[in-house]
Amino acid sequence: MKRIKNIIITFGLALVSVSCVSKLAYKEPELELPETFKYTATADTASVANLEWKQFFSDPMLQNLIEKGIKNNYDLQIALKQVASSQEKLKQAKYLQYPDVGFGVSAQISKPSKNSMNGQSLNLFLGKSYVEDYNAAFNLSWEADIWGKIKNQQEVSKMQYLQTYEATKAIQTQVVAAIAQGYYNLLMLDKQLQIAQSNLELSNRTLSLTEKLWQSGDTTSLGVQQATAQKQSTELLITQLEQNIAIQENALSILVGENPNKIDRTIEMSDTSLPQDISAGLPAAMVSRRPDVRQQELVLLESNSMVGIAQANMYPSLKITANGGINSFKIDNWFQIPASLFGSVLGGLTQPIFQKRQLKTDLNVAKIQREKNVLAFRQSVLNAVGEVSDALVSNESLKVQEQKATEQVATLKNGIKSAEMLYKGGMANYLEVITAQGNSLQAELNLASVKRQRLSSIVDLYRALGGGWK
Repeated sequence: MKRIKNIIITFGLALVSVSCVSKLAYKEPELELPETFKYTATADTASVANLEWKQFFSDPMLQNLIEKGIKNNYDLQIALKQVASSQEKLKQAKYLQYPDVGFGVSAQISKPSKNSMNGQSLNLFLGKSYVEDYNAAFNLSWEADIWGKIKNQQEVSKMQYLQTYEATKAIQTQVVAAIAQGYYNLLMLDKQLQIAQSNLELSNRTLSLTEKLWQSGDTTSLGVQQATAQKQSTELLITQLEQNIAIQENALSILVGENPNKIDRTIEMSDTSLPQDISAGLPAAMVSRRPDVRQQELVLLESNSMVGIAQANMYPSLKITANGGINSFKIDNWFQIPASLFGSVLGGLTQPIFQKRQLKTDLNVAKIQREKNVLAFRQSVLNAVGEVSDALVSNESLKVQEQKATEQVATLKNGIKSAEMLYKGGMANYLEVITAQGNSLQAELNLASVKRQRLSSIVDLYRALGGGWK
C-alpha cells in the first residue's frame, strides 16, 4: 500500500514539474524606439496626450459636439456592444476549470423476438415478453488542467476582452479627432464665406466705378465686362462655399449620431484656442498610451496563449467521468431508496499518438501566428512614431506658413487700395484693379486654409500621441 502511495506521489510531482516547464512565459518583443521624437527640441517626459479632451478643447460648442459624439456615435456604440459580448465570454471562461454536470431522465421498453435468446430468457425469468428500464441520473465530466490548457483558454478570453476595450478607446480617439477636424473645417468655411462676401462688395464697387468711367468715355466696354466677370466669379464662389458649409454640417451631425442639421458655433476661427507649446513626451510612453498599439500587443499575448494550448494538446489528458442516480426495471419501485440507487466513477489518461500530424501542425501554425503578431506589433509601433513625427513637422511648418500667409494678405490688401486710387486717377487700368482684388481674395482664402491646417495638425498630434480617450 505504501509503495502504491509513493508511486502516485511521484507521478503527481512529475506532472506538476512538466506542467511548469510547458507553461509559456510572455516576453515583450524588443522595440527600436528613438529616445525622443524627431522635430522636438528637448526630451520632455510630460505629454499633451495626458490631458483629458475637455481640457484640450476649450470651446464650449465643440465640447458639446464631442459629448454628443461619445454618447451617440454608432461606431462607438457598436464597439461598446462588442465589449459587452467579450465580457460575457470572459465570465464564462472563469468556469472552464469546473466540471460539466448534467441531469437526465429516461424510460425505455424493449421487446425482443420470442425466438431469440433474450426473448426466451425474459419469458422464463420474468414471465413477460418485454423489459422496462427507468433511469434518472446526474452525469459529471471533468478534465484536470495538468498542462495549463484551461488556464491558457481563460487567458485567451481575457486578452480578447481587453482587445475590444482598447478598440473602443481607439475608436473614441478617432471620433473625437474627427469631430474637432470637422468643426474647425466648418469655421474655416465660415471665414472663407465672410472673405468672399467682403470681396463681393469690392467687386460691386469696382464694377460701379468702371461703368461710370465707361459712360464718361474714359474706358471701354471690355472693362465693364471684365469687372462683371470678376463679380460673377465671386458670386459663384459664395454659392460653392455655402454648399460646402451645408455638407460639412451634415457630416458633423452624422458623426454625433443625429440627423443632418445646423451646427451651432459662436466663435470665428481666429478666436479658437488650442495648446500652442505642445510637449510630445517620450516615444516609450506613447507606446503604452496609444489604444491601437496596446490592442496589437494584446493580440500578441493572445497568440502566445494559443501556442500554449496547441502544445498542451500534445500531452496526455486526465479525464474523470461519473454518473449516479436511481434505476429500476419497474416503474412502481423506481424511487425506492436505497434499493434503486446506482453510481459509477471512471478516470482515464489519454495520450494522443497518431493524429495524422494534426497536433504538430496546429502547434507550428500557432508559433508562426505568434511570430506574425510580433511583426504586426512592431509595425504598429513604427506607424505610431511616424504619425507623431508627421504631426510635429506639420505643426512646425504650418507656423511658418501662417506667418508668411498673414504677411502676404497685408501686402495684397494695401495693393488693392493703391490700385483703386490709381484707377480713379486714371493712372492704372481696370485689369490691374481686378488682378489686385483676385490676388487678395486668393491670399485671404489661403490664409484661412493654412490656419485650419494648423489647427488640424495640433489635433492630429493629440490623437497620434494617444489623447482623446480620457
